[in-house]
Formats: sequence, structure tokens, C-alpha cells
Amino acid sequence: MTGLVKDERYLRHQMGAYHVESPERLQAIHEAIEEKFSSTSFALIPPRPAREEEILWIHEKSYYEQLAATQGKERVILDPDTSTCSESFSTALLAAGGLMEAARAIMEGEVTNAFALIRPPGHHAEKSRAMGFCLFNNIALAAEYLLRIHSVDKILIVDWDVHHGNGTQHSFEQRSEVLYFSLHQYPHYPGTGHWEEIGAGPGKGFTINCPLSPGKGDADYLYIFKRVLKPVIEAFQPEFILVSAGFDPHLEDPLSGMQLSSQGFAALTYFLLEQAARMAQGHLLLTLEGGYALEALARSVVAVLEQLSGVAPPPQIKQPPQPQTEKQIDLVIRRLKEFWPLV
Repeated sequence: MTGLVKDERYLRHQMGAYHVESPERLQAIHEAIEEKFSSTSFALIPPRPAREEEILWIHEKSYYEQLAATQGKERVILDPDTSTCSESFSTALLAAGGLMEAARAIMEGEVTNAFALIRPPGHHAEKSRAMGFCLFNNIALAAEYLLRIHSVDKILIVDWDVHHGNGTQHSFEQRSEVLYFSLHQYPHYPGTGHWEEIGAGPGKGFTINCPLSPGKGDADYLYIFKRVLKPVIEAFQPEFILVSAGFDPHLEDPLSGMQLSSQGFAALTYFLLEQAARMAQGHLLLTLEGGYALEALARSVVAVLEQLSGVAPPPQIKQPPQPQTEKQIDLVIRRLKEFWPLV
């Protein structure tokens, strides 16, 4: 059974009438799910608010208190892209806690895999700073939860959002128990994610960035998964795979120069399902990050859920990658081959 974190309370966070990270994103997804699936297709996982001590695993107390102080206030500007409304703080706690509950449900065998349809997103949130529409770093908190509470030793975080997950990388770049793998448009917001960024100290080699120029599509992303991520997974042998599932690489997205289709996201999901089955007892958990073309976002989430729940055949991506993609990935491999069996 596939688990689903789906709650109307995630609609309460608003950053203004014309902000692209809007409640309408989840509304479009909810409507598409209700149209495509039956009420018994998924095991609904009720979210809970994350506790303060859990948030402090990743974030500084002063930052937690800064966000807590926004509760009940109509509008607080945190950075040029990110603000809060009167219920943003409580919604952000529910987002982080909802992802933790999904991780718990997988670890306790209630579901095999899950998708957390939560907002606000999280992968840009730094230890003491909101940025890029993100308040708390949901996926970093979920990884820490798995390490601390469920004694998971090795976690893989895959980030396919079109923007680099700077906050997630910085959370674990000096640690070896969490491997962060990102493929993203570069140069693009937030300006991090160069292939030379590979971690430091005990974490050196456990950060893998695949920066890509615009125009990459389904075949390019799948090629990178097979050429780089697969041998890394085989060597690292993660016990749990977390995914920052941003759908802004879609060809219709207004914030992206990438060319992925809904079937491309389905193909990436199927690949990770196979790897999770081989290495991690099927433990695979996706969390919603970006994606701002409403219809494309909803179609893509449905395509991913069809793969997670096994109701659709594996997508066939037959076209070859672009020669430019191979050249860009050669740079990544050259930098990381001393750490991983890459050729």
C-alpha cells in the first residue's frame, strides 16, 4: 500500500494573492487525485505538528523563535521571495511533522512507500534562514528523524527540483550517513550546486551535484540516474530513499528552462522504486517541493502516484540523451570517481 499525506490545513499558508507558491497548487493536485483514484487507493497518513525539539535538530533556536513570532500576524516578510501569514508557522510545523509521520508509517510497515503532499516546501531553508518559499527544511528534518528515532544508518536524498536544494546540502555536507544527490538547472536560483561542491570532512564525496544547462528532458534525467546515481546507490546501499520531488523541471513550468514531461517524472519514480526494492526494503518517501504550472503539476503528481501504487506500467523513455548532457556529466564523474565506482 502507498501512503499519502493529504490535509486541507496545508492550504492555510499564503504568501500573497499573486505568489506562485499558492494554495491553488495543492488544490489542483487534490482535485486530480480525486478524479483519477478511488478513496481506497491510498492509506491516508494523518500529519502531526513537528515538536520544537525536532525542529532544533536542523534549525537554530533563534530562527525557530523568529518564525514562531509570526503566528497570528497578517504578513511578515522574511526574504524577497518568502513571507508568512497568520497561520504559516503552524502550517510549517504540520509540513515537517507530516513528513516525519510518513517516514514512521514506512518504517513501521504500515505502508511500503509514500508521498507527502505538504507545503510550504523546504529544501531551500537554511539552519537560520528562510528562503526560496521555504520555512523549515522538511526533508532534512525527516532524514534526521530517521537517523535518531528509527536508527537508520544510511539515507539517500534525491533532489530533482529544478532549483538546487542548498539548505538540504548544507544540513549534511560534513556527514557521511546522508548522501545528497541533486540534478538541477545551473546557473539558476539559488546559485549553489556546482559539481565541485562534494561535501567536506567526513562528508567529502557524499554530496553529488549534477548542474545542467537549460533544455534537458526526460531522456537526459534518466541517463543521469542510470549513469551516476545507480552505481552510487549500489556502492552506498541506502536503507531509506527520500526524494525532494519538485515538478518545476516540467516543460510548462514558468520558473524553469527544463523540458521534462509527466511521464519523465513517472520514469524517475519507477527507477527509484526499483532501487529501493533492491537496497532499502522498498522504503521510498517523496515530498512535494516546487512546481508552479498547475495542470502540469497535477498531471505529474498523478503519474508519480500511479507508479508508487503500481497501477500503471513502467514508462518507456526511448530517446537518447543530448550530447551536451553527456559532456556535463563527464565533469561530475571526473570529480567524484575517487569516491564512487563511476566510469
